[in-house]
Amino acid sequence: MSAGSLDPRPFEVRYIDNPSQAELRKLALARTPYVLETAVGSVNKISRNKARMAKFTYIVADDSSKDRWNANTIDPAKGRELIERQQAYIAEQGELIAIDGYLGVGPKALGSTWLYTPEGANIAGMQQILTFPRADVESAEQLGQPFQPTFRLIYTPDLMLDDMPGRQAIIVDMDNWTTHVMGADYFGESKKGVLRMLNEYVYQQGGLVLHAGAKAVTRKDGRRVTMTVMGLSGTGKTTTTFSKQGELAEPIQDDMVALWPNGEISITENGCFAKTERLSAEAEPVIHAGTVSADAWVENAYLDEDGTFDFFKLELSPQEVKRYRDTLIGTGAPAENVDKYISGEVKFDEVVENEIPEDGWDFVIWSQNGRSIIPMSAIPGAADLKTIPAVQSMGILNRDEGPDAATPGIVRFTSPEQAAGFFMLGETSKTSAAGKDRGKTRSPFTQPFYPGQHGQQAKRFSELAATMGGVTMWLMNTGYIGGDGADVKDGKALKVKIAHSSAMLEGLLGENIKWARDPDFGYEVVDVDASENADLVKVVPVEILQPRRYYEANGRSDEYRAWVDKMMTERRAFLEKYEVDPAIISATAPK
Repeated sequence: MSAGSLDPRPFEVRYIDNPSQAELRKLALARTPYVLETAVGSVNKISRNKARMAKFTYIVADDSSKDRWNANTIDPAKGRELIERQQAYIAEQGELIAIDGYLGVGPKALGSTWLYTPEGANIAGMQQILTFPRADVESAEQLGQPFQPTFRLIYTPDLMLDDMPGRQAIIVDMDNWTTHVMGADYFGESKKGVLRMLNEYVYQQGGLVLHAGAKAVTRKDGRRVTMTVMGLSGTGKTTTTFSKQGELAEPIQDDMVALWPNGEISITENGCFAKTERLSAEAEPVIHAGTVSADAWVENAYLDEDGTFDFFKLELSPQEVKRYRDTLIGTGAPAENVDKYISGEVKFDEVVENEIPEDGWDFVIWSQNGRSIIPMSAIPGAADLKTIPAVQSMGILNRDEGPDAATPGIVRFTSPEQAAGFFMLGETSKTSAAGKDRGKTRSPFTQPFYPGQHGQQAKRFSELAATMGGVTMWLMNTGYIGGDGADVKDGKALKVKIAHSSAMLEGLLGENIKWARDPDFGYEVVDVDASENADLVKVVPVEILQPRRYYEANGRSDEYRAWVDKMMTERRAFLEKYEVDPAIISATAPK
């Protein structure tokens, strides 16, 4: 199907066409289940799903085309049957909320239509914030014509599928550039549903979508450059995107950009989708201010009795569970367990170990994947999205954690091949967004949304990098050295703080760091003994800049050596699994 040939209104129902934010808020409070109104009048939805459900996402593909995709696939006949059930549900409901708009602005902007049954009014409200309106992209003549989207997403949150795993399904029909979401109620399925299709579309056009934030930085020498920051959920991508470096830092995007030849980028969203866990005005003033405003849309944040947010809430008392009883049961908590906890028959310590609850008892710990939507218009100093400079700095974040957390605070890659390898690895430690299955993980280019075979990303990046001379490529650890949060409290590990990250990026962008080659991996680390780095070392401990020194000083050299050997072996195996070019493998994990 060609671009712009989709019908934006394919059902014979009543359409609530592009309602205002105020109208959507009113609809959400009236029609969306388990929505809480905050003290300032904003909307906070408690959802059944606390994260995207990749395991319930399926690309429509027959046997001859299954190998084209890295994701789950579904037989076309079964896919059609589920889509027909969604169509019947929509006909029964009799109305849809329709949001029309664009991914990005400028000549590479692509139109999309999102359709929601009314119980998804909160999702529609959030999506509208991130979507560029037609008036930002189209001419007066185009605005007078029917909308012609490239993509379409149809979302029915309360259509439960009893014959499907999890009673839900996200059906991706790439042939028709349409995604059907059934039974899920988490906003991320709307946001990523269209961005997933964008990944495939951009690849077909010769580009590569990066799961990356981006900001324009005016350096102290007056040069204005774009920095991209890749990272999985929880690595600090949004925080890093909004941190200050140089004379001026102007946020561009916090989640996805498309990379084209010669370092050109095109944007996707008109705002950001930020985590609210431990959100504070001191550490992240822009995101905090947007989240607590009256215009905010929030998911899964904890509200005190007076309707104010507590972004640091973790353990719930029996009294707090009692107050949230109906909401917790309505979003999946077993009623019997909830009542046992309220009565005191079961205590917190009996069902939780190391902050991980037993199955059926998740409700005693508040979700750590609370989220909020912040429009770009609410972000002071955001860049003019129509005048974005070419990319000159590209990085990836690794939130390293655990006894073998030994990734340097910042690393500079010595070649595009080495950068391609580490970007392909996408290493980090899993966070609460990933559920109970925590620990180290790897995700090619930090892109769990890329639908094609992952090896394509390394190949395309290498092709694009060949057109991007002079671009600095780097990796930053936003987690720990030698342990985790508990170890830091016991004096047995170091935390990489936001102030450390900002100082390291400042030095990187200013090109005033003196680097030294790491003897094991061949990338460059900060030369902590060089006088040129004295100011940086005053802010960032040398043990963060060169973790080897931390392990040596604490009698843990054997652990460091074992980590090096393990990383070499695992990285080579991971890259070989995706048939990455041998030159990239050699640059990333030298023998």
